[in-house]
Amino acid sequence: MFGSMKAATVHEIKQELIHLSPAKLTEICLRLAKFKKDNKELLTFLLFESGDEQGYIQSVKNEMDEMFKEINHSNIYYTKKTLRKILRTTNKHIRYVSVKTAEVELLIHFCKKIKETKIPLTKSLLLANIYNGQIKKIEKSISLLHEDLQYDY
Repeated sequence: MFGSMKAATVHEIKQELIHLSPAKLTEICLRLAKFKKDNKELLTFLLFESGDEQGYIQSVKNEMDEMFKEINHSNIYYTKKTLRKILRTTNKHIRYVSVKTAEVELLIHFCKKIKETKIPLTKSLLLANIYNGQIKKIEKSISLLHEDLQYDY
């Protein structure tokens, strides 16, 4: 039956990858890249952009800014849909970087953009919940940072 194949644990995969030749590893990575857009984006980040974390964060902010410009303010439903899309994209990039400071920085940018674009949080509980959920996430992430970094935020 399809779908019943159990995925190996990360530890098991790591043990298997250790024994592979560089050529076989390359083949596997390329196959992953062809399989799903997210895999390709993650590989792109790891290979070309992970060395410049601040530059990457800035490019994500620029992408967010462009997405915020596309928000349809005439209808709260479309505003909510676009905000969720921006948040999905932002969270994907946060997972790629996997550094708490990047998460805090990008989510703060998200919340600032909501305020700057004058999204009517008071007119919609759903919009307010999206915003407030990110504020809670920022507070939680800041609390997990080193004391010196907590002070910066």
